[in-house]
Amino acid sequence: MVEKVEKKEVAKKAPAKKTTTKKATAKPEVKVETVKHRTTKTATVADVAKETVVATPKAAPKKATAPKKEKATKDAKGRVYATGKRKTSIARVWLSAGKGKIVVNGKDYEEYFRRPILQMVINQPFGVAKREGAYDVFATIIGGGLSGQAGALKHGISKALVIAEPELRTVIKQAGFLTRDSRVVERKHYGHKKARRSFQFSKR
Repeated sequence: MVEKVEKKEVAKKAPAKKTTTKKATAKPEVKVETVKHRTTKTATVADVAKETVVATPKAAPKKATAPKKEKATKDAKGRVYATGKRKTSIARVWLSAGKGKIVVNGKDYEEYFRRPILQMVINQPFGVAKREGAYDVFATIIGGGLSGQAGALKHGISKALVIAEPELRTVIKQAGFLTRDSRVVERKHYGHKKARRSFQFSKR
């Protein structure tokens, strides 16, 4: 009897085995949204204006621009100024209404340019524009010879006539008087006496 009682006590003292229950892992829930298709209705202009708000861009502030200064065509004495060039000559020309008097470097042009062909060259712009004896010319010329100075004076007179009377531009331009003649003397080259001239060949 004693042995049975001891077995019962031992059975009571033995700890009961814990039953481990596996927890179910929670699965992520996926939400599915159902989109209902709207039926298209003809919207009036007033409805569209209410729904859509158009953002108008702000206009940039205008910068205050200074008014452009116009070039004065005539000076205080009523003269028109122009510059003419030919070869190495530069002519400063002042043109004013008068009786056809031309003064070059303080002398009358017929005294300064003795050759008739040079006098004819100077008067060509007035002949083409049909303004003979209508303007007085006062000019100062530097550089070059008489031929280059006459061409520079002709170029200066042509430019001054266009400034004084813009309607004469087409006539003077067609004659070729407004184009600066770019021809100049070619430089001397090595082995030559001048630009093209060679030294005399001596056989003996």
